[in-house]
Amino acid sequence: MEIAEITSRAGANKPRKRVGRGCGSGHGKTSTRGQKGLGSRSGGTMRRLTEGGQMPFFRRLPKRGFNNAFFRLGYDIVNVSSLERCFDSGANVTKESLKVAGLIRSSGSRVKILGDGSLTKKLTVTADAFSKSAREKITGIGGEAQEIKKDR
Repeated sequence: MEIAEITSRAGANKPRKRVGRGCGSGHGKTSTRGQKGLGSRSGGTMRRLTEGGQMPFFRRLPKRGFNNAFFRLGYDIVNVSSLERCFDSGANVTKESLKVAGLIRSSGSRVKILGDGSLTKKLTVTADAFSKSAREKITGIGGEAQEIKKDR
């Protein structure tokens, strides 16, 4: 077998539609654009979300209230069980070490430690926030839970 003998699967590569090449081609005269109207004219495209005279959906919905999504404080979540699995006893757990361990996305993100799982190692954990149970588990073993104080 030679490279020249290799063919693509039947129907894998469709030829492009050549419009406006006479009536015999099947795409002549109006060139598949129909008779009249906006779609038949050059540069004629409808705005998205228009519904042909009907009140558009986004205008039918009431706009009320306040959405806090822009001001939301997002946290990368790390459970105590993950700290148990990834760090040795006596380790100093910071955002950078969590990033290296692959537990958070970036060292610039906010980190919250949650209390899911158990902890048997004495760790010094520095994070933006702790749940009550996580703080109790870390300090109960003799470790330290240091919260980073930041203004928004």
